[in-house]
Amino acid sequence: MSELSLARSRPLEGEGSDVAGTGDTVRRVLFHLLCLVLPLTSFLFVATGPHASGVGWWLLPLALSIAADFSGITDRRQPPQALPRWPFDALLYGLVALQVANLLLAFRLIAMTGFFDWHTLVAVLLVGTSSGYSGIVVAHELIHRRVRHQRLLGRVLMGLVLYDHFATEHVRGHHVRVGTPEDPATARFGESFHAFLRRTLPGQFASAWRLECRRLGDERMPWHDRRQLGNQVLHGLVAEWAFAAGVAAVFGGAAFAFHLLQAAWAVRLLECVNYFEHWGLVRTGARVDTTDSWDTDSAFTLY
Repeated sequence: MSELSLARSRPLEGEGSDVAGTGDTVRRVLFHLLCLVLPLTSFLFVATGPHASGVGWWLLPLALSIAADFSGITDRRQPPQALPRWPFDALLYGLVALQVANLLLAFRLIAMTGFFDWHTLVAVLLVGTSSGYSGIVVAHELIHRRVRHQRLLGRVLMGLVLYDHFATEHVRGHHVRVGTPEDPATARFGESFHAFLRRTLPGQFASAWRLECRRLGDERMPWHDRRQLGNQVLHGLVAEWAFAAGVAAVFGGAAFAFHLLQAAWAVRLLECVNYFEHWGLVRTGARVDTTDSWDTDSAFTLY
């Protein structure tokens, strides 16, 4: 945890600036293009497969990405508030398209090669990792947006990793209870990752379900209550597993098993972030502030 530090409560270099010059805008957009490295690698791998040889070499960009994160290069500058939004929004939509394409092409590839093949392992690592940040990180951004279709798109991305309830729990639960014993997504002091994982996975789903039941009028309503027809967590659960069943029907059992594995890998990455982000922190104030999260200054991670 040497690279992690408490999120800063004081201004940093460049923080608070309202003006972004053209050069600064271009530089930041170009740096943000680094987020395409793994999704494009995944796309090229699944689109051009099956591969006669050298399957393992496709993992090189993933290994280099991990190495870059340990390079020690940091960036603590805050972006100007006046940066134009459209290039970054365009990048978000591009990542959404890549995520969907990568999954569909991966299903096709696994259907061709069979499950017990090196292509499956590489596809899980590449596409699953890409699902973790091209899918979940983009979804996290979108579910916080105020535009309805963007929030819906965020839920679709979460559904592609069988984790739609995150959209409910994260926005309406985690943001309210972060750093408190009531938050299933806050790791406790001394808690191991696997202990956290065993607690947070069912805990977040149960919390999301209760939040929806409360919205519908009764936090303790039974599952067979007619009001549950309006339960968004139930809607997401049905939709994501209907999609998974469709994968099995169209592409076969091998593709279905791959879908489960890439989703599990992506969710594990998400919960790794949750684990480190709030590990051992206890909120002392009534409102959440920057000291309630751990942060990293790794330049590569930022993009």
